[in-house]
Amino acid sequence: MKFKKYLLLISTLFLALILLSGCGQKPLSKQNILDNDKESKTITWGVKADTKLIGLIDVKDGEEKGFEIDLAKAITKKMLGKDAKAKFVTVTSQSRIPLLKNGNIDAIIATMTITPDREKVLDFSDSYFDAGQSILVKDGSDVKKVSDLNGKTVIGVVGSNSVQNVQKYAPDAKVLQLPDYAQAMTALKSGQGDALTTDNVILAGMAVQNPGYVVQGKPFTVEPYGIGINKGQDDFKQAINKALEEVIKDGEYNKLIKKWFGDVPGFNYKEVLRYD
Repeated sequence: MKFKKYLLLISTLFLALILLSGCGQKPLSKQNILDNDKESKTITWGVKADTKLIGLIDVKDGEEKGFEIDLAKAITKKMLGKDAKAKFVTVTSQSRIPLLKNGNIDAIIATMTITPDREKVLDFSDSYFDAGQSILVKDGSDVKKVSDLNGKTVIGVVGSNSVQNVQKYAPDAKVLQLPDYAQAMTALKSGQGDALTTDNVILAGMAVQNPGYVVQGKPFTVEPYGIGINKGQDDFKQAINKALEEVIKDGEYNKLIKKWFGDVPGFNYKEVLRYD
């Protein structure tokens, strides 16, 4: 009799586990991210943490700081209210899309150019910044423009479209790709390459951090940055676009541009201001 009761107890527990597993969290593709974020009053953003002026961890307090960080905070409050929180997860050019697809982050705001290939796997918000690709070299270098890289070594970052772009203009350039901008800058300093290529606004931050290195030549591409969002999250995308429009209309966007780029030598911040 006791044995039957024991079997009944085991069977009941087993059935309960099955029912609980069936009531678990829905797969990401079936979730409404906007509803989740409204409930938690939090948006989890994938951001850069190695790019001065854009997204860089402050060693003094361990917090991410930069233009994209402040813009993410402003968009979060426009979407969810003044007491809402923007949570940040560090990403690289290589990891940002996988982290989004896995549901580790809700959105990517990490110097990601809107391209047709990327639009096949994720959605983008309206452009929030129009950058342009350029090159960074040691002051005094004989590399003055992108075509001068033919026969030389150019350094880029894995997961960025920068190397592919530069090869259109300097097809005979050799390529060295590294995991992140910090390693790329170290490689340039150690003479492993003749130039580092990426968007001009990222290079401007590197030049500020590394005296003796300069952004060379005019941008040779147009790189519109967009906020990356998982496909099927149309409500979330619309809410982000609406919030971005409001940040621009009330003048907060231009204040952030001037705050982060207003004093960068050689960078005309007025060219990237937005007006209603």
